[in-house]
Amino acid sequence: MDIQSIKKSLEADIAGAQSAPELDAVRVKYLGRKGLLAQLTATIPSLAVEERAAFGKQANELKAHIVALLDEKQRSLGDRAAGPSRSGVDIGMPAIHQDVGRLHVLTQIIQEISEIFKNMGFIIVEGPEIETEFNNFTGLNIPLEHPSREAFDTFYLRQPAQATERLLLRSQTSPVQIRAMKTMKPPLAVVAPGRVYRPDAVDASHSFMFHQIEGFVVDRGITFSDLKGVLEYFARAVFGQDIKMRFRPHFFPFTEPSAEVDISCIICKQKGCSVCGRKGWLEILGSGMIHPNVFKHVGYDPAVYTGFAFGMGVERIAMLKYGINDIRLFYENDLRFLKQF
Repeated sequence: MDIQSIKKSLEADIAGAQSAPELDAVRVKYLGRKGLLAQLTATIPSLAVEERAAFGKQANELKAHIVALLDEKQRSLGDRAAGPSRSGVDIGMPAIHQDVGRLHVLTQIIQEISEIFKNMGFIIVEGPEIETEFNNFTGLNIPLEHPSREAFDTFYLRQPAQATERLLLRSQTSPVQIRAMKTMKPPLAVVAPGRVYRPDAVDASHSFMFHQIEGFVVDRGITFSDLKGVLEYFARAVFGQDIKMRFRPHFFPFTEPSAEVDISCIICKQKGCSVCGRKGWLEILGSGMIHPNVFKHVGYDPAVYTGFAFGMGVERIAMLKYGINDIRLFYENDLRFLKQF
């Protein structure tokens, strides 16, 4: 086969190649170790000495022509024509599996609780984590001598020289109640989720940073019965319709009367277990009617308006709902734990 016939055959073969494997077959046919070009150059020793140089030049030109046509065809076929032998990538191999991300279990609980109250007509309001002493304590009727104001119970911040009021990392989400009532007029129905900080030693049930959800309602004629109805709806939505509830008298400076709320143990069904301390009841939150002094601090007339407030620890709710016995698991970033939710 001479050079001209090889060129004609090459053009026909390349035109007929419609896939990467077919183009590779053409490449082997012409440029392979036993291909047509190799057969052609093998005839050079049999030529007359004066013809060898010219023939060798033509053979090299033919090789360049073959390579150029193959490359052009490869580009026209696109990435499919490259094949493993050209690109080093086998597109037929399975890709590396990437795990799909998910929301942290605490974020899921916050969203679930917020959605429950939104369905009852509450709005979501958030506040800053750096708060004033007034919003965190004074506005909430917490007296100067109250132990929660001490440095061993609150993270106070170093004050700039021009500061007129002490700043701190909020120890509860209740300051959002003060901020909201200062800027909005009744009727109000608000829930405020967020991080809070207390200098507690870290153990299975305590952390220096955790999450709370504050909720409150203010309007004319709000009663303790309204508080009980809202919290019963919430507890049944989170823990199931079969639970029982009880309200125990308690004391909080910002509510009067005040109560802690328990639900029947979801683990043992009130038979007694280690989770409920053999009592059959689990404490889930604190609540009460907003103290008249709180209304006075925000400019509401306590003779006209009444309201209730409640607060809960998000970690506490999550631990009870999922049977988790160590709060530190939420913050250790162990995927074996987090992937369960």
